[in-house]
Amino acid sequence: MSAIRFFHLADLHLDSPFKGLFGLPEHIFKKIRSSTFDAFDKIIHKAIEEKPDFLLIVGDIYDGENRSLQAQRRFQDAMEKLFQHNIPVIISYGNHDHLNGTWTRFALPSNVYELPSETSVVQLKIRDQQVNIYGFSYDQRHLKQSMIDTYPIAQDQQVIHIGMLHGSEASDTSHAMYAPFTKQQLLDKNYHYWALGHIHKRQLLHQEPPIVYPGNIQSRHRNEQGIKGFYDVTLSQNATELKFSPTSAVVYSTIAVECANVIHANELLNKCAEAIAAHRIKYGASVVELHLQQIDEQTEALFEHATVDAWVETIREAEEGLEPMCWVQKIIVQKSARLDNHTAITQSVENLMEQWDSNEWKDILKDLYQYAGGARLIDPLTEKDIKQLVNNAQALLVEEIQRV
Repeated sequence: MSAIRFFHLADLHLDSPFKGLFGLPEHIFKKIRSSTFDAFDKIIHKAIEEKPDFLLIVGDIYDGENRSLQAQRRFQDAMEKLFQHNIPVIISYGNHDHLNGTWTRFALPSNVYELPSETSVVQLKIRDQQVNIYGFSYDQRHLKQSMIDTYPIAQDQQVIHIGMLHGSEASDTSHAMYAPFTKQQLLDKNYHYWALGHIHKRQLLHQEPPIVYPGNIQSRHRNEQGIKGFYDVTLSQNATELKFSPTSAVVYSTIAVECANVIHANELLNKCAEAIAAHRIKYGASVVELHLQQIDEQTEALFEHATVDAWVETIREAEEGLEPMCWVQKIIVQKSARLDNHTAITQSVENLMEQWDSNEWKDILKDLYQYAGGARLIDPLTEKDIKQLVNNAQALLVEEIQRV
C-alpha cells in the first residue's frame, strides 16, 4: 500500500482585526492587517507547486461568524486554484465560523468537501489506497459537549483512517473548552492520524498514531509568539513523517537586550538596534517587545529624565524605512530589584485582590456583564477566570512599577 501526502492546517482566522495595536504607520498597519491572507497564500502556492494529495483545514477558517466578503472571496479564489490542479480540500468550521452565523454565501468548487454539523466521512481513493476522513462542523459557537462518541471506530485497517476535530483536550485549562476529548478517547478509535484544530500553539499530543495541533498559520497578537505554519504529512498504515512548514507573514517576538554597564543613551540605542537587526535577519517582518535586562543603577539613570514611551518613539524612528519592517510595540525595563521586591503599595493591592470572593469579583465586573453588547460575548465568571484575572492584574502591576 502506498503512502499518502496531505497538508494539515487549522485556525486561519482570515481577516482577523488585529486588536490592541495602536499608533502604527499606515504601511505597517496594512502589512499586519493582510498577514493572515499572506500566510494563507503561502500555503496555496506551496500546494500548487508540490501537489499534495489533499488538504485538511480543521476549523476557524474565518475570524468571525459573519465571514467578511473579502475573506470569503480570497478563500473561494484559493479553492478555485486548487480545483484547477485537482487538489481536494476537506474543511470543517469551528467556533469562530460556525454554521449558524449570518453571512453572504459563496459557492465553493467541487473539489471542496464541507463537513456538516453531524459527524460524517469523506472517502477518497488515492493511488488505489482508500482514505476515510471523519469530522464535523460546529452548528453553534459554544459547543461545550464532547463529540468524540459520534466518531466510528475504525475496523478495516487496509483503509487509512483520519479524524478531524476542532476542540480541546479535556486536561488543557489554558484555553476555552470546546468539544472536549481525552487522548485515550482518540486512541480508542484506531485511526492512523488525528488532525486537530482550535489550540493556536503547535503541539504533538501523541507520536504513534500522531495526534497533532498544527497551531494557527499567523499570529494575531503578542500572546501568540514565534513562527506559525502547518504540517506537511506523509502517512501510511505503518509510518508517519511530519514536516512543519512555516507561513508567518509577520512574527510576534520578544527580544532580550543585555544592558549591563550601559551608561550613555547612544550605547543603549546601539544595543537595541543590534538586537533588532539580528532578529530581522532571522525572522523577517516582526512585531516585537524589547526586554531590557540586567539593568543596574547606572543604566536605570537613563530613564530618570526620559520616559519609556520616549525611548520607544526614538527606537521606532531609527527603524523607520528599514525592511523587513520590525515594529517595536513596547519596551519592558526589567529592573531586578523591583521585580524581586514588590513595593508596599503593589503588595497591598495584591493581598486585597486575593481576599475577594466570587461575589465581590462579580460586583466589580458588573458593568461589563450588564452591558448588553458585551454580555452575549462572554461566558459566566468561573473560579478559573478569577484566578487568571488575579495573575494578569499582578503582572500589570509589576509592569507599571517598572515604568515609573
